[in-house]
Amino acid sequence: MLVGDERLDHLLAEGLRIIQSPSVFSFSLDAVLLARFAYIPYQKGPIIDLCSGNGIIPLLISSRTKAPIIGVEIQERLADMARRSVAYNDLTAQIEILKYDLRDVVPVLGREKNSFVMCNPPYFALDTTAIKNENEHLRIARHEVHCTLRDCIQVSAKLLKQGGKASFVHRPERLLEIIDIMREYGLEPKRIQFVHPRVEREANTILIEGVKGGKPGIKYLPPIVVQNEDGEYSEQVRELLYGKE
Repeated sequence: MLVGDERLDHLLAEGLRIIQSPSVFSFSLDAVLLARFAYIPYQKGPIIDLCSGNGIIPLLISSRTKAPIIGVEIQERLADMARRSVAYNDLTAQIEILKYDLRDVVPVLGREKNSFVMCNPPYFALDTTAIKNENEHLRIARHEVHCTLRDCIQVSAKLLKQGGKASFVHRPERLLEIIDIMREYGLEPKRIQFVHPRVEREANTILIEGVKGGKPGIKYLPPIVVQNEDGEYSEQVRELLYGKE
């Protein structure tokens, strides 16, 4: 079942397992935060997860919904890892992983036929000074090699019907760009939450949700603080990762 340096890790809060590889892909806290932030319907679906990686978000949200979940991932190795994790957890009836370039997936999933889209896109534009990871799998996951921020937002908007919701996780320095592009494609930002590594540090992550055709008006949720003063996970983040004690 496992290939090369792959390992089977626990998703403690959900009671599931996930296949990961340090040389290919391991999920970050950002995926957990997005999975908890996004609106997840109990039955109505499907829920589409773009840039799905090793399937972490479909797995995380599967315990909170009976709706079908579709993960879209361009890298064959990651899509394969995701499928094997889905099968290991006996979730093949609920979760489907598609190996697709998200820029080509609209005809497959249906234009303006979906109500819920999530996306944890690559954060770094290729024309920035951000370090390009030498590992091809990680470089594609972190840098806009195969899709840009605009691609992710545009495709999300095309997939959504009027009133549909799209949720993204990204970096605060690109917030104004994100809002501008969302509005360009008819996604009105409705909820924003900032994530701070520590209470005295500036935010390094943002969560944002938009509604297609929504009216202007943004709610700012209370910020999330990842670590306490001792450098340990805060109670809020511990609960996200490990469940209630």
